[in-house]
Amino acid sequence: MEVFSGRPRGPERHPLVGGSRARRASLLDLRSAAGQVFLLQVVIVVLLVAAAAAGMVLQAANDALQQGRRESVIAAQSFASAPGVAEALRSPDPTAVLQPRAEEARKRAGVDFVIAMNTEGIRYTYPYPREIGKKFVGTIEPALKGGTVVEQAGGPPLPAGRGTDVQAVVPVTDSQGKVVGLVSAGITVRNVAELWLPELPIILGSGVAALALAVTGTTFVSRRLRRQTYGMAPVELAELYRHHDAVLHAVREGVLITDADGRLLMANDEAARLLELPADFRGRPVRELELPEPITRLLSSPEAVTDEVRLAGDRLLAVNKRPTYPQADPGGSVVTLRDTTELAAVSGRAEVARERLKLLYEAGVGIGTTLDVERTAQELADVAVPQFADLVTVDLLEAVLRGWEPTAEGWRHLRRAAIGGDRRMVPVYPRGQMISFSRRTPQMRALQERRVTLEADLRQAQGWREQDPERARRALECGLRSLVAVPLRARNVTLGVANFYRTVDSAAFEPDDLTFAEELAARAAVAIDNARRFTREHAMAVALQRSLLPRRQPEQDALEVAWRYLPAEAGVGGDWFDIIPLPGARVALVMGDVVGHGLHAAATMGRLRTAVHNFSTLDLPVDEVLGNLNDLVVRMDNEENTDDARDGREGEGVTGATCLYAIYDPVTEACTMARAGHPEPVVVLPDGTVTCPGVPASAPLGLGGYPFEAVELSLPEGSQLVLYTDGLVEDRTHDIDVGMERLRGALGGSGGRSPEETCRAVIDSLKPSPSSDDIALLTARTRRFPRSDVAMWDVPPDPAVVPSVRARCRETLLEWGLEETAFATELIVSELVTNAIRYGSPPAGVRLLRGRCLICEVYDGSGTSPHMRRAATTDEGGRGLFLVAQFAQRWGTRYTPPGKVIWTEQLLHDGASAASGLAPVDFLLDQFDDPGL
Repeated sequence: MEVFSGRPRGPERHPLVGGSRARRASLLDLRSAAGQVFLLQVVIVVLLVAAAAAGMVLQAANDALQQGRRESVIAAQSFASAPGVAEALRSPDPTAVLQPRAEEARKRAGVDFVIAMNTEGIRYTYPYPREIGKKFVGTIEPALKGGTVVEQAGGPPLPAGRGTDVQAVVPVTDSQGKVVGLVSAGITVRNVAELWLPELPIILGSGVAALALAVTGTTFVSRRLRRQTYGMAPVELAELYRHHDAVLHAVREGVLITDADGRLLMANDEAARLLELPADFRGRPVRELELPEPITRLLSSPEAVTDEVRLAGDRLLAVNKRPTYPQADPGGSVVTLRDTTELAAVSGRAEVARERLKLLYEAGVGIGTTLDVERTAQELADVAVPQFADLVTVDLLEAVLRGWEPTAEGWRHLRRAAIGGDRRMVPVYPRGQMISFSRRTPQMRALQERRVTLEADLRQAQGWREQDPERARRALECGLRSLVAVPLRARNVTLGVANFYRTVDSAAFEPDDLTFAEELAARAAVAIDNARRFTREHAMAVALQRSLLPRRQPEQDALEVAWRYLPAEAGVGGDWFDIIPLPGARVALVMGDVVGHGLHAAATMGRLRTAVHNFSTLDLPVDEVLGNLNDLVVRMDNEENTDDARDGREGEGVTGATCLYAIYDPVTEACTMARAGHPEPVVVLPDGTVTCPGVPASAPLGLGGYPFEAVELSLPEGSQLVLYTDGLVEDRTHDIDVGMERLRGALGGSGGRSPEETCRAVIDSLKPSPSSDDIALLTARTRRFPRSDVAMWDVPPDPAVVPSVRARCRETLLEWGLEETAFATELIVSELVTNAIRYGSPPAGVRLLRGRCLICEVYDGSGTSPHMRRAATTDEGGRGLFLVAQFAQRWGTRYTPPGKVIWTEQLLHDGASAASGLAPVDFLLDQFDDPGL
């Protein structure tokens, strides 16, 4: 705190730019004393100059008037005394005699008029002849008696123009002294300024000199005042004093000022309160005030003191003492006193509040970093220990941990989700254990009453001790002291309860701690509920997606397959894969990825996977399958955009997907594949060489209008084909090129591994943590169909060769040990070959494959597809395909570049065909006559 100690500290001086302008501005500032004095002096100078000018003008006017009087009297007397004037007045025509003489006298005397008149006042002469004969305007009575009249009067116009007319009237006497007439002479006093204008510069110069003197004096006084007041005006000084006095007596810090003789000069209200000073303390020596000895010794000593604590009665005062004038001779001192007793209490509360705010900030940052319910509960426990509690346990409803909607029925059974603190020092229920709280426990009361519950002394908490008496006894022996149970509630739903414990080594919980515990639990409850909702949605999406993915490997002879599917931690995506057996022992491998995450992506993935199955059933080429998928995605986009536009969410449901489709033929060891925006597959040859087959990249599904290019490559037996989604090789920390290099490194030397081992090695090497995208991995090791299990021959286009074809088929089946299937197979081959010869075009042929089932294929060069129909009793044909369908497990048609292939499959069980148990042919033929068919 700063205190004015008698001599104010001067402000820092800086050179002023435009100092003269600032001084002029200060002189013109009427709020300053200098400005007011300067204005008063200017007013006085102006008044003096005005008074001098007025006096001079009046004096000049008076002098001019007196001069006119004299001149008019002299002129009148001179003309009246002139010889012959009296005789002329008695002549018969006075005007003729006197008019010329009067005008000559006027001009010679320099007056404005000379008038000669009779005793009755009739004018005989006048400067203007038209005025002659008229009565004189003025006073003539004294002149008729022999006197002289001087007056200011008006009359007819004069040559001199307007002005003050001063005229004198004198008598004209004859030799006997008789008045025979009158003479009047006058002058117009019209230009008084000619008399006082020469004096005006002197007056104005004196005024300017006086004004300059006033400015100089005022400037000098102003500068001296500014130096003494540090540039502040008297109003500012008064305001500063009022503020200083208000602050000095309002602060919660005592201030005392003493002089060099140890007299107390000033003390503010706080100092008077702390030291209990008497009312008449001013000017008295410190030792006479009966202060506590430590304070008296401090005030009397000249030494400086910094933050020393002195005892004053029952108060501990923090004292600071400094000299009043540290840069001059030793003088008085300024002492400040601060009551550390109250300050310590306030500081303690402030420190507690600061720590609580800091802990709430840490809770906001540290709780809810993941969307895992148990992890979030553990974060709550870790944040609260040891700043708020010594031991924290979090118990959640089982429904919350599973992501379900919690209900009040589950409050009696909670699972321990998290423990914070050293649980070894206090025996508590272990993590993961199901706990059934009784109704009298603080936890159950907190859940039922939906408010925080305080047990300040657990030794008196009967409900808590009844929950588990033996465990409670051991906990109290270990020092457990108090408990605060807070229900975890979010969005008006109760999720569980948080228990904060303190031991005897810490202060027991107080009512002030309840608000903070409730705030801390509320923040954690929101994060836990968010994690619960995410867990529910994630589980639903994972369940949906896993239900749409293959659950087991289909039976097929071409590939040994293993796969991995890892959903993203942030949400399930639309990755999918599939293994689809095709006719002719072939297998289709599919790997796809739908853009986005969540249920929408999973549902879209299911639709695409179903569509791929349908297209595969048609046995279309790989590029046509992708083309049909592309058309489907475009239609889905259009449907969703229409729905979104109707709901005001246009563009939110746009679907995009990538896909790789491959068909492997174990007979020819050929693999045909095409990809739509999907990462390129990797091939591991039997010798361990890792290569990329160079499948041409095409646009992702949904863009429309782009062709898909297929490529065919040969895969030796034992080669591994690795299909994957971009989540395996692409991450936020690196691009796909780095991921591909890592994938090739993980696959190096995998020629002797099984597909399961390859999947495990790749996932262990490349799985990111945490995973931000789904990962789907499919590894397939090729098998070669044994040549001994393949029989193939051409058929000439002649119906007569059908018996020989049947005979050769029988011989092949006997060699394979399939005598039981010979009859059904001969019938199937006979019907299909006959149709190929009759309705098809060459070349035609037959191929038998023995594997998990017996496959019979008849091909020809025609593109027509046979159809099974119901034949009437009188029809000669139409029953062949019906017989084929009855003896075969499955049958169908696929198209090839040369033509088509009609195939059948017969299941084999222990070397026998499942068709051997079917009804005889005669019975089947009789079915055509059954009207129920």
